[in-house]
Amino acid sequence: MTNISNIPHEIDGACAWHGDALADDPRWRFALSPDNIAELKAAVAGVRQKGLAWEQITKADFSLPGMAPLLAEMAEELENGSGLANLSGLPIADFGEDLRHLWFGLGLNLGQPVFQDFNGQLMRDIQDEDRNVDAVYGHELTARDGSAFKSSKARTLSNAQLRFHTDRTDVVGLLCVRQARSGGVSRIASSVAVHNTMLRRRPDLAALLYEPCHRARLGEERGGELLSYALPVFGQRDGRFTSHYSRTYVEAAQEMLEVPRMEARHWEALDLLAELAEEHCMLMTMAPGDMQFINNHVIYHARDAYEDHVDPGIDQRRLLHRLWLAMPNSRALPDDHEVLWRNVAAGAVRGGIELI
Repeated sequence: MTNISNIPHEIDGACAWHGDALADDPRWRFALSPDNIAELKAAVAGVRQKGLAWEQITKADFSLPGMAPLLAEMAEELENGSGLANLSGLPIADFGEDLRHLWFGLGLNLGQPVFQDFNGQLMRDIQDEDRNVDAVYGHELTARDGSAFKSSKARTLSNAQLRFHTDRTDVVGLLCVRQARSGGVSRIASSVAVHNTMLRRRPDLAALLYEPCHRARLGEERGGELLSYALPVFGQRDGRFTSHYSRTYVEAAQEMLEVPRMEARHWEALDLLAELAEEHCMLMTMAPGDMQFINNHVIYHARDAYEDHVDPGIDQRRLLHRLWLAMPNSRALPDDHEVLWRNVAAGAVRGGIELI
């Protein structure tokens, strides 16, 4: 049985927020100035003149000295504030085919992009691919009842609802290129507030989430020594919190014969986590040109289902460009989180998917 007396205490600070309060708080809202936009255009022109593809750009190639104070303020808010930063005002139409250069270059000035799959993908297009993604990427899994199990990647690249989860990186950045016709609303919740509320209401279930929970590597690595790994949902080090969670990976692990079976109390804990995330969340609709950055250590995010515009002659699908960023000002993580992050030291380049 779990020893409730040994679990850590609640976490105080700006990272423990309720959605209603944060929605009215301007601290996480940032906007590009005309000077910022001019500097971005000049940086894009510079890398284009050098003939660089977007994935070849280095931070030195994409210097943004004028935006440095703004980006530093955003990095501070992400790590030591609410964990959320929204940067608005990017004139999408002004950049055309150079948009990826801009987005990747800006990301380099905020953190270090890390790989999002085993093929070394550094920028992912989040949109409805309208195909069997698991078959295309080789992630097919048949559940023990004979049904097809849809991976997290397949769910992301669809127009279906996404449950509350975290990504495998310090900070996930999303640039909205096109909106859906309807739906697709983001739901953002403080995992710290979820943790604190669970401690007050059901300390026995909170304690369970400090114990290792098996997750599958389905849709992540190509293979590896183990097809699953054990990692707690909650963790603390030096008074700082972290949570890594995706129910899809937990459910996928339970389809593997070698993984210990979850008990009813474990599922109850995960059910309560989802309920509390919904209770505490804030809704956000991204407009074209909005850039959303989320610290995965302190925030869970979800997405409502959506419907795209339909035009046979023009691709008007909802489209977001995604970056995964290792942050230079990141927190140290508990030692038992090394199985996922590989390096738990503060400020380390970590997370993402390891290449095979």
